[in-house]
Amino acid sequence: MKQRKAFRDARDAIIDGGGAALANPFASAFPVTGAAVSVLSGPAIGLTVSSTDPVADRLDELQFDLGEGPCWSAFHRRSPIVCPDIRAEGALWPAFTAAVVGDPATMKVSAMYAFPLTIGSLDIGALDLYAVDTTPMEAPLVAEAAMLADLAAWQVLRVLLADHDKDYDGGSLGYSRREVHQATGMIIAQLDVSADDAALLLRAHAFSSGRTVREIARDVVDRRLDFATPVGKEVDDGR
Repeated sequence: MKQRKAFRDARDAIIDGGGAALANPFASAFPVTGAAVSVLSGPAIGLTVSSTDPVADRLDELQFDLGEGPCWSAFHRRSPIVCPDIRAEGALWPAFTAAVVGDPATMKVSAMYAFPLTIGSLDIGALDLYAVDTTPMEAPLVAEAAMLADLAAWQVLRVLLADHDKDYDGGSLGYSRREVHQATGMIIAQLDVSADDAALLLRAHAFSSGRTVREIARDVVDRRLDFATPVGKEVDDGR
């Protein structure tokens, strides 16, 4: 598929940047009004990492509070959610739809598109796009947004771990780190990523599960954990 210049510019911005500006390239590259990137798992659950405007913030807040909405559906299904008319989808997310329609901050929102932020078996969060009109986003644009969401997932991991760059083995000393290195090599083979990204995934999984890097590494080495295979994820009923 030939990529648009807007897509290429957004891709470059996501790779080169991140943090508070991570949502901005999505709003620039697609026919939407705004965007938000949020974390839906681990200790940072309910964190909006980046948003383009107060309406995007409010849409995230409503979904966090109510436990339903497009971002949760994308997260649980691990697939994009395309909703060109939120009012027509009221049966899927009744509380969320009623809140959007009744909230002065969001009542003009018509369309929402949500994309999971996942890396291999690691579920991180979701990207939400919203628009004030009901013009559907065409399938090629949805595919582009999904590809950019995959890139954004790596940046979200780096944001989450920026303040937690410490030894997740609880400071224990004297053990061999052979398992960690072996697990890193296995993740490289599973996902075809760099050594740095494989190490990042180990740390991220430890952070999100409240376990140590050494414990996660042992699970990988013992083949109880495969980063290429989704684990422990139940598909919801659409809400």
